Amino acid sequence: QVQLVESGGGLVQAGGSLRLSCAASGRTFGSYAMGWFRQAPGKEREFVAAVSWNGVSTYYADSVKGRFTISRDNAKNTVYLQTNSLKPEDTAVYYCAAGRRAYFSGSYYRLREEYDYWGRGTQVTVSS
Repeated sequence: QVQLVESGGGLVQAGGSLRLSCAASGRTFGSYAMGWFRQAPGKEREFVAAVSWNGVSTYYADSVKGRFTISRDNAKNTVYLQTNSLKPEDTAVYYCAAGRRAYFSGSYYRLREEYDYWGRGTQVTVSS
């Protein structure tokens, strides 16, 4: 079992930044990959970013590449998502998720089925 708690969301103007955090407990944190997804009203949950168990491999959705950075601190059992140059279309509830494995093969990191535990989410609202 893994428990995930997100924090750091809020209201920000376009062009601003937020640092989202996800604290994990339960299974050994360094044994699994982590991901961030988001869901806007009326839309499906979509992949944002993922990181392998050791932080070496990172993956991003095209829509956030160059603006968002995912990282993890295994000593603190925490994964982060630094969001810069935010746009109104980034408005969504952001969820962190624990992967089924330590790393991803191919583009499996994009699939919700590759993650077996989810947090409750943190709201990010970007005003224009």
